[in-house]
Amino acid sequence: MAASTVEFEIPDTIARAEAGISKTAGDALGEKMIINMGPSHPATHGVLRLILEMDGEYITKATPEVGYLHRGDEKIAENMTYNQFIPYTDRLDYLAPVANNVAYALAVEKLMGWELPARGQAIRVLCCELARISAHLLGIGCFAMDTGAMTVFLYTFQQREIVYNLMEQITGARFTTSYTRIGGMVRDINAGIISDVRKFCDGVLPVVDETDKLLTRNRIFVDRSKDIGTISKADAISYGLSGPNLRACGIDHDLRKRQPYCGYEQYEFDIPLGSIGDSYDRYLVRMEEIKQSVRILRQVCDTMPGGAWYVNDPKNYPPPKTTVLTKMEELIHHFIIHTEGLKAPEGEIYFGAENPKGELGFYIYSKGGGTPYRLKIRSPSFINLSILPKLLPGHMMSDVVSILGSLDFVMGECDR
Repeated sequence: MAASTVEFEIPDTIARAEAGISKTAGDALGEKMIINMGPSHPATHGVLRLILEMDGEYITKATPEVGYLHRGDEKIAENMTYNQFIPYTDRLDYLAPVANNVAYALAVEKLMGWELPARGQAIRVLCCELARISAHLLGIGCFAMDTGAMTVFLYTFQQREIVYNLMEQITGARFTTSYTRIGGMVRDINAGIISDVRKFCDGVLPVVDETDKLLTRNRIFVDRSKDIGTISKADAISYGLSGPNLRACGIDHDLRKRQPYCGYEQYEFDIPLGSIGDSYDRYLVRMEEIKQSVRILRQVCDTMPGGAWYVNDPKNYPPPKTTVLTKMEELIHHFIIHTEGLKAPEGEIYFGAENPKGELGFYIYSKGGGTPYRLKIRSPSFINLSILPKLLPGHMMSDVVSILGSLDFVMGECDR
């Protein structure tokens, strides 16, 4: 990322302030100091390194350095069949793995020209909104802990464990689920999931209300987040921000509304917006998004359709396991699909989904066959972090912790 030098006034001693003398980065007295924050530091939420130029306690220049976690996922995808790459998407935003699965599957399905039946779409919405709640609970809990509020972290983590229990019932795994398949899911959900999700929805809202009482008017939290890390609408658009960080600036953009997928147009929900674009607004937006996700989940539970949950394309989607074990033709199709991959057409597509961190997009260039010729990932965490050289100068060292917590990024997705 290219760093930028920003001119600003640095508050000095009381005597200088009373005399009306301002000190700027250009004529600063004394020698500046370079401080490395990270890559091994709990406040950087992963292996992020910030090279900070300091004038006393104030930052005059900030250079983020990423790539310590780089694994070459995009190149790996070009050497695997489409379904084989699904476990790697779990490791992008690993706080919402099933949402990554869905975004990638939808991109490949766009290339194939597939659309899931209504039940398959509803199951994916159910999984994605559970993932959104889980990611926001952790984001708010860690942000609170960064600013000194330990109790909130314990409350939100308790509810997140319940989400993991639900994920285990749905997918068979708690963390890296690999639940989605191109054209469907590994398996259908059982009838008991719906009642358990309803119970979770009833239980998580009181915890959100309790968090609101603990944080929203807490003097320490407000002082450490309000008017800290303010992003203007123009800067948010210029730097390509997305997700809650963009909406906190007052920009009404959510792909679930603007470019609906998985039947999101059938559900009623509001898009929370901020007005200032500071760290406090980013916290408020995520709090309200949890409530809106609960609202969506209740509608999904009330309207869950029956029928098939996978596309009807026997040549490209594996047949049911029962028939694979009893019929020769289905066994042959199963073997070909899992060894050679899908028979994807030639072409190029881009699909973006509204993930908890922002727009997770996949660009696929296909020359036909079972593997992509090129695959690129638009990771929202990487793009959201690109504004740090513009955002951090002028703030104190202690403000960096609050700003990073409010941006809510994941380095596994940033470095991919």
